Amino acid sequence: MPGVGLLKGMLVTGRNFFGSYRNPRRLVTVSYPEQRLLLPESSRNFPFLVYDGNDSVEGLRCVACKTCERECPSGAIRIVQARDENGRPAKHPERFEIGIDACMGCQICAEVCPFDAIKMDSDYEHAATGRTRPMVHNKLRLAKSNTYYHRIKPREAAEVDARLEMERFRKEEARRKREEAARMKKEAAAKAAAAKPEAPENS
Repeated sequence: MPGVGLLKGMLVTGRNFFGSYRNPRRLVTVSYPEQRLLLPESSRNFPFLVYDGNDSVEGLRCVACKTCERECPSGAIRIVQARDENGRPAKHPERFEIGIDACMGCQICAEVCPFDAIKMDSDYEHAATGRTRPMVHNKLRLAKSNTYYHRIKPREAAEVDARLEMERFRKEEARRKREEAARMKKEAAAKAAAAKPEAPENS
């Protein structure tokens, strides 16, 4: 019968409209930006750089290994490694830029980073109303604290912290064993030198 489909559609719309007054979960939209939906922990948009402590420069986890830059399929990441006073490469980036107009949010950079320095953010408000706002985010804008990381992805951040703590413990234990082995070797050499008989003097 003509019009049956239209009536069924109106019935569904009316059921959701009037039912939303009794059950707010039936609402399918919110009044954005006054109201905002809570995003799940698995949500991702653009990457950000994680830093520990209160200093976004000294605490930055990134060591400028450029792994993410090489693996980025859209070429959105640009890294310039810093140099020390002697001109040698330093373990931190002088420049770290991500073009959010080129970023696909694929998460490859976060997956390949060996230092857990780059993670996916849930922030999606990057739209610009004019042509003066740059679409390339620099190091200072990308840097966000580990506290922020725990707030948006608590379970993932806790797992990362536990893994990093275990790695630090293993490195410290390996360093302690090397120092202990070097000390014992030095003591053994000193004892051997002390026990060695002196050569008799020629008369």
